[in-house]
Amino acid sequence: MIPRYARKEMLDIWRDSSRLQIWLEIEVLACEAMAELGNVPKEAARRLREGCWRMTDDDVRAVDAIEEQTRHDIIAFLTYLEQKLGPDARFLHLGMTSSDVLDTTLAVQLSRSADLLLSDLDRLRDIIRNKAQEHRYTPMMGRTHGIHAEPITFGLVLALWWEELGRQRRRLEQAREEIAVGKLSGAVGTYAHLDPRVEEKVLAALGLSIEPISSQVVQRDRHAHFFCTLAGLGATIEKIAVNLRHLQRTEVGEAREPFAPGQKGSSAMPHKRNPIGCENLTGISRLLRGYAVAALENVALWHERDISHSSVERVIAPDATIVADYALARLSRILEGLAVDTRRMRENLDMLGGVVFSEGVLLSLVARGFERQAAYRMVQRCALSAQDRHIPFAQALKEDAEVLEALGNAGIDSCFDLASMFKKADGIFARIGITSLEGKRQ
Repeated sequence: MIPRYARKEMLDIWRDSSRLQIWLEIEVLACEAMAELGNVPKEAARRLREGCWRMTDDDVRAVDAIEEQTRHDIIAFLTYLEQKLGPDARFLHLGMTSSDVLDTTLAVQLSRSADLLLSDLDRLRDIIRNKAQEHRYTPMMGRTHGIHAEPITFGLVLALWWEELGRQRRRLEQAREEIAVGKLSGAVGTYAHLDPRVEEKVLAALGLSIEPISSQVVQRDRHAHFFCTLAGLGATIEKIAVNLRHLQRTEVGEAREPFAPGQKGSSAMPHKRNPIGCENLTGISRLLRGYAVAALENVALWHERDISHSSVERVIAPDATIVADYALARLSRILEGLAVDTRRMRENLDMLGGVVFSEGVLLSLVARGFERQAAYRMVQRCALSAQDRHIPFAQALKEDAEVLEALGNAGIDSCFDLASMFKKADGIFARIGITSLEGKRQ
């Protein structure tokens, strides 16, 4: 499955021809480093560099055909290079083992993928930041346990998502740093037939750090951390998607995914407008969590190496990064075109006749000298009565002789000031770094 909205740049990283290109670059860089150290004829290294070419699907098919016989991917590749580059190819792969090439290539691919994901995250956060500014003062119902709690603003909901995605971005930056590590240390990591300076030169040219100590492979705790980070990012994407799905429910109706001209929601019911994008993102997050579990299983290898991790990584490395790229792109599209129904938000806020202002009434009674539990019983009595009788909460409070005597009509009315609920909003925005005041009070 190739997601429709995944970036071509991400797909290109994982093409077989791209993988072979990195293999070729590693082999030639190592040969050049050995030539600088006097271990390989400089003219041979020069001719090998001049003989490099852009790998194509034809090259992939040729290497695959050789692998059918060798049953070994790197040997098949080196055999192909001998056919293409001639006698100088004997100076390739000297003292190296297959994992020197494979693990270093994977580090290049994962770090490049991480760079694209970071740029995806930046675009998504920019969209959310702008929406948060737009709706900084747009009142809506805050909900806990799915039940009306107290008023909030849609801008604050969005700002919370923006801040959380910022934490995920920092985690991905750290995971990228940890995964951008290669090795050219030989069959069991001892540099028995390699000069460590070769490793230094090759990895520096590729923009990678050196694994301080390796076996035949770069240790898989690094990879597990990377894929767990993608799973964490997926969890936040799912959190946003699930909340948007709730807001689109018919009974709520406060926000809706974009709906393109000609789009259909149901084969049977023409009226349907379903949150299919967010439902898709919920599913994608399950995949990302699954890849993380597989990566954790890869950490425990036998002794200096076995290949139980290899088949797993050939699946999860491209899949996880491609679907994460797809998820970030799709969520950006959804939020950029999100239809926000501010009228419905206000209707829902008023649905229960003002009982959502009950805490303000409670605190006013406490300020008048009532014990908290006594005040709580008074307010709860009026709130339940208002809901049972379908009358405004203020009316129920004013009909309660004890509350009316304590607060008076004006005191009761003052507890229903919606704007006062958001007087600290600007401070919250400033605390997380959203400082410009582009939103308009409603």
